[in-house]
Amino acid sequence: MKKNVIWITGASSGIGAELAKQYAKEGAFLILSARREKALQEVKNSCEHQENIAVLPLDLKDFKSMAQHVEKALAVYGSIDLLINNGGVSQRSLIADTKIEVYQELMDINYMGTVALTKALLPYYIERKKGHFAVVTSVMGKFGSPYRSGYCGAKHALHGFFDVLRMEHQKDNVDVTLICPGFVQTNVTINALTGTGDRLNHDDPGTQNGLEVAYFCRKMIRAIRNKKWEVSFGKKEKLGVFVKRFSQKVLHAIVMRSNVR
Repeated sequence: MKKNVIWITGASSGIGAELAKQYAKEGAFLILSARREKALQEVKNSCEHQENIAVLPLDLKDFKSMAQHVEKALAVYGSIDLLINNGGVSQRSLIADTKIEVYQELMDINYMGTVALTKALLPYYIERKKGHFAVVTSVMGKFGSPYRSGYCGAKHALHGFFDVLRMEHQKDNVDVTLICPGFVQTNVTINALTGTGDRLNHDDPGTQNGLEVAYFCRKMIRAIRNKKWEVSFGKKEKLGVFVKRFSQKVLHAIVMRSNVR
């Protein structure tokens, strides 16, 4: 681990912050990215081996600037072995109540930002004939649920893009791991966008009763280390991934009966 350089987006809180703590404990060299520099510094200060941690603020919504951020990241340690695309934002609003500008923001952050950052780093991986992309998508990237239409759309899109990236660059020894969490105890619901683009500002029982974030991150790190192609984590919600394989109508009935919000 001590020779590995790991770049984590969305590292200012939740899954990204916990990944930083766990990887730092192992002695990895880290680059932490998110919009809020102060929050990133706080995460860094909570980690062991802070001398091995760099902070690089970026906003995924500004996807046209990703090439510049890759240049800065490569200048920190001279290499990057693993990019964990974790940054993103969720949604809680009905389709009929959601402004088109909110869908644009969800796609810009969750899809375009991640794709742009990945594409900017890809030439470096191709040149060195080695590299790993890990992507935190969601079980919502495998099936849908009310109030999350734009979020589901962006996460489904990530699966399509990264499945193709794996195919096209297997010859370059570029690995892709798709991590599909269900409910995890983070602020993802509190920070979710409403139909007007405002923050939801309250939690829901599903997230509150989800996987404990440290436990989830341990499982995620293991999956990345084993170079899994795609893994789903969660409680009963992850069963939707398997039910859909056999009957989309059955899954539809289950989701509707769950009265999810």
